[in-house]
Amino acid sequence: MTRYAAHKAFVAPAIPSAALWRLILGFLAATAIYLLLNNLMFTTLFKLMGPRADGFYDSLLSGKTPMAMFLLLGSFGLMIVGVAVVTRVIHKRPVRGLIGPSGLVVPQFWAVLKMLVLLGAVTYLLPPWNLGAPYVPNIALGTWLMLLPFSLLGVLVQVSAEEIVFRGYVQQQLAARFNSPLVWMVLPAVIFALGHYLPDQAGENALVIALWAGVFGMLMADLTARAGSLGPAIAVHFCNNVAAIVITSLPDDLSGLALYLTPFGMDDVDALRAWLPVDFALMLVSWLAARLAIRR
Repeated sequence: MTRYAAHKAFVAPAIPSAALWRLILGFLAATAIYLLLNNLMFTTLFKLMGPRADGFYDSLLSGKTPMAMFLLLGSFGLMIVGVAVVTRVIHKRPVRGLIGPSGLVVPQFWAVLKMLVLLGAVTYLLPPWNLGAPYVPNIALGTWLMLLPFSLLGVLVQVSAEEIVFRGYVQQQLAARFNSPLVWMVLPAVIFALGHYLPDQAGENALVIALWAGVFGMLMADLTARAGSLGPAIAVHFCNNVAAIVITSLPDDLSGLALYLTPFGMDDVDALRAWLPVDFALMLVSWLAARLAIRR
């Protein structure tokens, strides 16, 4: 398909090691490395904290403090380490090949980012301004501004890691083996959705949120195939998560860096479900805006 012409160059580094067994082994190995390093990091931290570890563990689970959020977001960098080891050892290629040509990644990232910042500014000026009830102040503006550069960096690490794994490694390796987008677009999105299926936290909305993540994954796969790099997908993912983590967060989930909190939490099934269609619409508009920014 001509709209995916750039995808051929993006996938090319994966062709020499396209055997399906390599992908399965690589994904399992990368996951194991990430979990091992993640466990080692937090176990060491808790030991160093001593008696204070219990209280910090509770805040870490919900992400209710800035420090907890920085650690949670930064830990995604270990995911990149896992994939870097796998691409080098199992696929005999460098991890930088997962993001696409450097001449595309950076310009496309900035083009989409500027488009989405403009879109976000317009969106925030339009009604409804407060989801039906006033926003709840969370962090003092001065403190929030001081933390903002580190918050943005943390979110960038988190979304880059997820894009490198799902739209980089898994999508590239599948596309090198299978021509059909039904394989290399849908399968990574399904895995991505399963990772966002959290019934203990989301309750009755867990399936809908997982569906949202699956659709988001397919749109990011499409965007990556059109662009020939991860730049646009990282930019869309970055803007989405900045809005949900740094600007306005749910009060009971990853709220430690947010300027405001929503007037409802994860346990408010009806209110959250009423807002999800708006979230779906914003996701689609962001995808279309990103396509416009790269004009593909």
